[in-house]
Amino acid sequence: MHAPAVAGVRITGIAGAVPSHREPVSAAASLFGSEEVERIQQSSGIQYRHIAPESVCTSDLCQSAAERLLNELEWSRESIGVLIFVSQTPDYVLPATSCALHARLGLAKSCAAFDVNLACSGYIYGLWMAALMAASGRRVLLLAGDTTSRLVSPQDRATALLFGDAGTATTIEPDSSAPPMYFELGTDGAGERNLIVPAGGFRQRHSAATAIRTERDGGNFRAEDDLFMDGGEIFAFTLNCIPKLVRTILAHTGWTADDVGHFVFHQSNRFILQHLSKRMHLPPEKVVLALENYGNTASASIPLAIVTHLRDAVTSGSQRLILAGYGAGYSWAAAGVEASPLCVPEVVLV
Repeated sequence: MHAPAVAGVRITGIAGAVPSHREPVSAAASLFGSEEVERIQQSSGIQYRHIAPESVCTSDLCQSAAERLLNELEWSRESIGVLIFVSQTPDYVLPATSCALHARLGLAKSCAAFDVNLACSGYIYGLWMAALMAASGRRVLLLAGDTTSRLVSPQDRATALLFGDAGTATTIEPDSSAPPMYFELGTDGAGERNLIVPAGGFRQRHSAATAIRTERDGGNFRAEDDLFMDGGEIFAFTLNCIPKLVRTILAHTGWTADDVGHFVFHQSNRFILQHLSKRMHLPPEKVVLALENYGNTASASIPLAIVTHLRDAVTSGSQRLILAGYGAGYSWAAAGVEASPLCVPEVVLV
């Protein structure tokens, strides 16, 4: 879907938070063997992941990022008109985690709050909604994060070493002088089964049976409560979808690749990102690779990449950015934004 450009709003800041516990991928050599772990490291580009303890939820990480950002911006809590929480790892089935965060952050009762159940494309969807709401005159707090490590089987080499945990906060406000933001969004629900946690919702309720890990393809052990990812299908979807998505968003903006300061794609896998860059003839120095120390952080990966790898660039001047997320659903989205100097605190450790 080509969404009309959203004018008169700007991003004012982005913050990220990760668990303090950092785990090396190499620690899995005792389970999968050193050769297999080395292969995964070389393909994924991941050396470390931050893993949340049982006592820390996605909401805690997002709250820490939000507290730091709001304090540095010196925004009053009463001035925030909308809170959006994007995640596939909420605190509860109900109520919405955004409502819990509303209370914990001390926001006004006039503030609207809601959840968005998307992962790797979710940040761009959230940014699109936030921009539309800011255009109506409200300040918006967008929180995006996931603790996907909770969803994977430690005995499934297809997922066990890829996902890290993180939470982020982004602030958006009205600004009549700001350049337009451009968005492109899409969905192909035929990919529903290729990246999925089969049990735990209401289609297949959690039970003792769904928690039992059994041997699956390739000697991996996984339960119906665990994340399943068909890597081959996801790779094919990405190669088919993302080059067209990036071409389309560039056409909407009227920019060429030379006009763009950086391309920030969902941080899924180094091999995929490098392959995409070559296929689209993008200068490698403009394509952000931010997986090494954090892994795939799902809905947090794009804003976290900006915080960890583009902090100097976006705090010192104006940067044209192409952002693109893609994943479960299938769902995809891209944005073209011109980021004037932003407030970007250093990553918070929780």
